[in-house]
Amino acid sequence: MKKLQFVCLMLVVHCSFAQNLKSPGQHLGYALGAKFTQHYKIVDYFKHAAEARPQSMKLQQYGETYEGRPLLLAVISSPENMNRLEEIRMNSMRMSGELRDKSPDVNMPVIVWLSYNVHGNEASSSEVSMRTLYELLSPVNSQTNEWLKNTVVMIDPCLNPDGRDRYVNWYTSVAGKKANSHKDAREHNEPWPGGRSNHYNFDLNRDWAWQSQVETQERIKQYNRWMPAIHVDFHEQYPGNPYYFAPAAEPFHEVITPFQRSFQTTIGKNHAKYFDEKGWLYFTKEYFDLFYPAYGDTYPIYNGAIGMTYEQAGHGLAGLSLAINDDTLTLYDRIDHHFTTSMSTIEVASGNASKLNSEFKKYFDDGRTNGNGIYKTYIINGADPAKTKKLVGFFDRNNIDFGIAGKRTAIKGYNYFNGKEENYTTGENDIIVSSFQPKSALVKVLFEPQSKLSDSATYDITAWALPYAYGMQAYGVREQINPVAYVPEKTTAFNAGASYGYLITYNSIDDAKMLAALLENGIKVRSAEKDFTYNGKVYAKGTMVVLRKGNEDKIARLNTLTQEMKRSVVPVSSGFMEGGFDFGSEKLRMLKKPVVAMLTGRNSSSLSAGEVWHLFEQQLDYPITLINSEDISAVSWKDFDVLIIPDGNYRFLTEKDGNTELKAWLRQGGKIIAMENAVTQMAAGEWGIKLKKEDEEKPDDKKPNYADLKKYEDRERDGISNFIAGAIYKTELDNTHPLAFGYSSTYFTLKLNPNLYEFLKTGWNVGVIKRDKQVSGFVGSRLKEKLKDGTVIAVQQFGRGTIVYFADDPLFRSFWENGKLMFANAVFLVGQ
Repeated sequence: MKKLQFVCLMLVVHCSFAQNLKSPGQHLGYALGAKFTQHYKIVDYFKHAAEARPQSMKLQQYGETYEGRPLLLAVISSPENMNRLEEIRMNSMRMSGELRDKSPDVNMPVIVWLSYNVHGNEASSSEVSMRTLYELLSPVNSQTNEWLKNTVVMIDPCLNPDGRDRYVNWYTSVAGKKANSHKDAREHNEPWPGGRSNHYNFDLNRDWAWQSQVETQERIKQYNRWMPAIHVDFHEQYPGNPYYFAPAAEPFHEVITPFQRSFQTTIGKNHAKYFDEKGWLYFTKEYFDLFYPAYGDTYPIYNGAIGMTYEQAGHGLAGLSLAINDDTLTLYDRIDHHFTTSMSTIEVASGNASKLNSEFKKYFDDGRTNGNGIYKTYIINGADPAKTKKLVGFFDRNNIDFGIAGKRTAIKGYNYFNGKEENYTTGENDIIVSSFQPKSALVKVLFEPQSKLSDSATYDITAWALPYAYGMQAYGVREQINPVAYVPEKTTAFNAGASYGYLITYNSIDDAKMLAALLENGIKVRSAEKDFTYNGKVYAKGTMVVLRKGNEDKIARLNTLTQEMKRSVVPVSSGFMEGGFDFGSEKLRMLKKPVVAMLTGRNSSSLSAGEVWHLFEQQLDYPITLINSEDISAVSWKDFDVLIIPDGNYRFLTEKDGNTELKAWLRQGGKIIAMENAVTQMAAGEWGIKLKKEDEEKPDDKKPNYADLKKYEDRERDGISNFIAGAIYKTELDNTHPLAFGYSSTYFTLKLNPNLYEFLKTGWNVGVIKRDKQVSGFVGSRLKEKLKDGTVIAVQQFGRGTIVYFADDPLFRSFWENGKLMFANAVFLVGQ
């Protein structure tokens, strides 16, 4: 009798939970796929599910977007696993080598992480996250109940809430009562900048390794706490394409293990089984490769997981319904496809949990025991504390082990800056990164001086090595060197009693931020145009000088700023210098606080404009006015000192009569900073810079040109010979020019286009590429010979005004750290 009462009680409890947990449709009031769901409603549903099934789900807000929307992470498993969730998490940390208190257990549940909606206008996947959550939590779904005995499933329902709501709110505002399937309907034509990117127009799917954006920074903190063995990133591609899932396309990076490759196939075959049953079209092994390290598939792969991208047809073009040829693509279809691969992934993980955990553990064991790659130690010159601080912060965010040399040691290694094996003596503060560590594979990928491509048809840039991106001299050493613990350099205490003034170094973006703060606070600051010597120390050109005279009421504020920004200052008791100029010289220039504007809107590249916007607001903390490029004729130019023209397509730059007022402002003392394609358009107009012409070849009329004979099947590859995929070039700098203050005579530029410009005859060729200066990355065979003997960074006088030209993007994805100071120089130092 008691047994029967117990069974009845359990049935009541079971049914109670089943009734308590609503389906997404019940909770939202409409079926998934009938409309797009705003982010706050997705959040509400996940909160509802967590309250309804607390024994099977935990919900955490792990961060907040720039616009204040919550970032969520749901953890779902069986009640038994949830009771030992922390033990499972710590076991994963033991397998990855991050925790070494005891041996891990590979027979514990495997962790599967599903990331939805990193691109905001690829909006089906957040809808799928709710359906997936419901099916995993539903007590009547015996299949998922079995899977969850062997798995812990992490769901991030929306990686990019700001972009998603930008798209969903726009779509809702323009769509009619019924979805219009015609491709020309306005609901299929999203306005600039679109919902793909986040608040600052960054592509979050290319930010995993760099973590320049707050969404990525907060997510990676959680990722490194859990270290999943499988990670899936859900995307959408153009509407006419079939579904894409693993295995991925070549090139595969060489650090990817045979198991990682083969298990992608295992998962892909399981997906194919379900798609075949439905008659759904799909493809694998094409287009989406595994090389660039900052994707949602590659970053997890380089962290030991099975990382995968799934691509559903749709994108911001599809809306709720879109007619394609003789078919119609609906949001219902998109949800069905992504849901199927979501569940199939969990199914395969559950059936292979121990194998996945064993290989996951082996991945990190191999890294700690054997190191990865030919270089077992990477040494980075630590003479510059500000740059060292930036790099150390990057290592900390990625859980990369490092230390310092601690003493002077003679070594032989590969010099990143000249590409030669040579002798070097370490400095005490040089950073040491050993390949013998859990993150060994990631270290190799991030430091490799030459990217090894198995296939040149890659999806993104092909070079990114940290020494070039940070502009820090480095060596790759074949032997293991054991570091000592790194201790951050302490800042010099402010001495308010100095009778004459203060010196502040200037060689990093943090120094530029200090300069911006000084100007914003009304502190009069000067910039040294040449080197000078004080108290036996040489201070480089660009050094900031704040004299007490004229700043008497600002010294307390200067003290506060140096403490807040952790800047070291050197007091000076006299304006008489031991070497170089004295402080009454014209070589010490007073700097003006510039009023800065930037063109934005549909003629601008949203990514380029976003990089500049983010630099000013989040890194320099300096005001910038964003101007719609279509309103350029109505701008009161006299109110601004600097105009930044990001990459884009601006017709007025090439029109003779379309830029009269802008040129007049420039001649009267304005300043333009032009980037990438804006420079190309200025070269086509009457601005002064000229695109470098190709060397003319004289064909032999007597001989046929067999190169014109091409195979149809090779049509996609024929263009590669004229293609450049984010290659690194060594640029020779004129560091006597203010644009290059804080730099040595070398700068590494990331070339994403083939553009070179003729040497300016009336101006300054600040950065030039000479012959054979390619350092790393893929450049097409026909293009390689053309990229020589031209200007990529230049400054030109235009009347009393100035134009600064950047042929390449110095702020690329905000991970190209070494370009940020130069861009700040263009704003604050050039033309002053």
